[in-house]
Amino acid sequence: MNVQFKKGALELCVLVMIASRDQYGYELAQNISNKIQIAEGTLYPLLRRLTKEEYLTTYFAASTEGPSRKYYSITPEGRIYKETLIQDWNMFTSAVTELIEEENKIE
Repeated sequence: MNVQFKKGALELCVLVMIASRDQYGYELAQNISNKIQIAEGTLYPLLRRLTKEEYLTTYFAASTEGPSRKYYSITPEGRIYKETLIQDWNMFTSAVTELIEEENKIE
C-alpha cells in the first residue's frame, strides 16, 4: 500500500481504534498492523501529538507481563475531531471513487 495513503489515514485509524476501547501503544500498533502495515516509529509521534492537542489522554495501568503500561484514551474533543475526520474521509473517498469510475467509463 502506498506510504502516503497510510500516513494520511493513520490519525483517523488511531482515533477510531482508541474510541472503541483504551489501548497501550504496542497493542494499538499490533491492532492497526492487522489491517494496515505500519512501523511503530510512526505511531508514537502521532500519539504524542494527539495527546498534546488534547484529543487523547494517558494513564498507567499495571500489567501482568512486566511494568505498568501507558494507555491512551480518547477525550470528548477527540471524539468530535474523530467524527469530523470520518466525514472528511467519506467525502474524500467518495470523490476519488467517482473520479475513478468516470475515468473507467471513458476508457
